[in-house]
Amino acid sequence: MAGGIGSRFWPFSRNNRPKQFLDFFGTGRSLLQMTVDRFRHLIPVENMLVVTNLSYRDTILSQIPDLPAENILCEPCRRNTAPCIAYAMLHIAAKTDNANIVIAASDHLITDEQEFMRVIAYGLDYVAAHDALLTIGMRPTRPETGYGYIQVTNNTRKGTKPKVLSVKTFTEKPNRELAEVFVRSGEFLWNSGMFLWNLNAIIKALHLHLPELMTVLEQDSTKYTSAAEQDYIQQVFPLCPNISIDYGVMEKASNVMVMPADFGWSDLGTWGSLYELSPKDAEGNVAIHSNAAFYEAHGNIVTLESGKLAVIEGLEDYIVAENEGVLLVCRKQSEQQIRQMVNDMKVKYNGKYE
Repeated sequence: MAGGIGSRFWPFSRNNRPKQFLDFFGTGRSLLQMTVDRFRHLIPVENMLVVTNLSYRDTILSQIPDLPAENILCEPCRRNTAPCIAYAMLHIAAKTDNANIVIAASDHLITDEQEFMRVIAYGLDYVAAHDALLTIGMRPTRPETGYGYIQVTNNTRKGTKPKVLSVKTFTEKPNRELAEVFVRSGEFLWNSGMFLWNLNAIIKALHLHLPELMTVLEQDSTKYTSAAEQDYIQQVFPLCPNISIDYGVMEKASNVMVMPADFGWSDLGTWGSLYELSPKDAEGNVAIHSNAAFYEAHGNIVTLESGKLAVIEGLEDYIVAENEGVLLVCRKQSEQQIRQMVNDMKVKYNGKYE
């Protein structure tokens, strides 16, 4: 999935070049490229699909030149993860009647890739043998308010290994106090947003729990994988409900399982998550892609356009980010408000600084 705009990383991530196409760590590889590189160890590139916004198609072709052009599925508008996934599943179903599938975002960071591939390989084997919708839950390391949580039971399905657990509840992003309770309880995992399932299991679940979505997308299933697919999607996709796969399917289905894992995961969704992953000076300051000097300043993260210098005095726990004519100075604890700030500036300046 590579269609988001990453508004919480504004102004570094912009509408014309969102975060999945950016090189955050100076490695020469964008988050999308790192994701594809990671999966190459297990899945041939011709079996990878990238679902994105139509406006990003050429960027993806330039970043992943060996990805077949027909493997880029282009949404004409954003309708959240359920329509995105349902579209991809119907495209696959037009090619084959049986497939084991992993769904991943293009902007996640994985630090232990060997363990990641071991978990994915096991999960694919599991869903090949079980009628289950499997998600990956990350063991929490802090009371994070930017992630959803999954409560697990201590019981496993009969005949499965202990690493696959039944899901008790899903919880959307909690406040700080509730997140602290979750972490202390030991019963909750972070919801990674990664899913594994057999094609038939997810198609059945989509029909059961989101029939209105499937009615829209299946008006003419003969169009999938044909030369007329893009024109068809242009017509029907805007009619899809705006709904997440978590809310639309995973929170309702009775065959949802979770596999606890620990492979150094971050969805890299906020400046705070980038700060946590970055090397820091003695005072806990971080400078990304830029020069910075700090005086009596602590716990800040700074990024500027190349060649610029920031001199920071007296700030503590701030985000200082500048890109393409926009300067953001914001407390880290207020980073969840950045999306609203972007919307406010969109209205105030008629979309100039999106």
